[in-house]
Amino acid sequence: MTNLLNFVVEAPDADVRLDVFLASRLAGLTRSGIKRLMDAGSVTLNSRPAKPGQRLRPDDIVTAAVPVVGGADDTKAEALALDILYEDSDVIVINKPAGMAVHPGAGRKSGTLVNALLAHTSSLAPGSAPDRPGIVHRLDMDTSGVLVVAKNGASYASLAAQFKEHSTVRRYLALVWGAMKDDAGVIDIPLGRDVTHRKKISARTRKARSAETRYRVLKRYRGLTLVELTLKTGRTHQVRAHLASIHHPVAADPVYGGRRKAAGVGKEAGDAIKAAGRQLLHAATLGFIHPGTGMYMEWSVPLPADMGRVIDALEAD
Repeated sequence: MTNLLNFVVEAPDADVRLDVFLASRLAGLTRSGIKRLMDAGSVTLNSRPAKPGQRLRPDDIVTAAVPVVGGADDTKAEALALDILYEDSDVIVINKPAGMAVHPGAGRKSGTLVNALLAHTSSLAPGSAPDRPGIVHRLDMDTSGVLVVAKNGASYASLAAQFKEHSTVRRYLALVWGAMKDDAGVIDIPLGRDVTHRKKISARTRKARSAETRYRVLKRYRGLTLVELTLKTGRTHQVRAHLASIHHPVAADPVYGGRRKAAGVGKEAGDAIKAAGRQLLHAATLGFIHPGTGMYMEWSVPLPADMGRVIDALEAD
């Protein structure tokens, strides 16, 4: 029995050898064992037979058919509520709530979207690890909004390619600190892992990758601005890092400077921000070419209740 695993290469792994990359992700397999998999045709890079010494580039897609050792993954199915916007035999489109991690991670084995998906359906594409079935892209745990899940291998490959080519449509809504001066603009600042703070993405990096975010101001409030953001690229933490780089961090963002309190915010709005307990960022729209039909499809969801309460308080101020 084998697990078919899919990996999308991210910035920190650029220029890493393929065998080194896989050895860091496949527990129990040495580089010689990985070479045997490659010799057997069980590893592909961008759908082509792979060799151990190939150097990786950002957004490369690595697929490996790996023998199951020591039993199946222990991620448990959990009957958690899911806000399903659309489902067919190829994809599930979900409105993910803030506070739900997409997949299990260090110290977190339950309460994730994957746990909920396992209870909802047995049809999920192999992911980049046994505990990530169907997961093609991610939203941060405390970011709400639209996310697509692949139900089979063909759908996974199609969606992963679209994300790699930046052909998906992704629009976010954010409340940011301060009054943004321009009504619209483009943030075109290359990003990568910060040289000092490894959990942050910034322009202070040794491996910068192009990153472009277009913004449009929807409304200015006292101390805050509601802004719509459209991604041309889709780097890790791109929206949060870009907004911080122009000195308008997402309100309440604990990593990118959003915890500060801007001058002039009223008490009710301040209380609503504190009650939300997370960065005020929402993935409002997602569009892509359906893997099965070839038709473009798009979903939009309104602001969640916690951000709505902040807006109500700002409107009343």
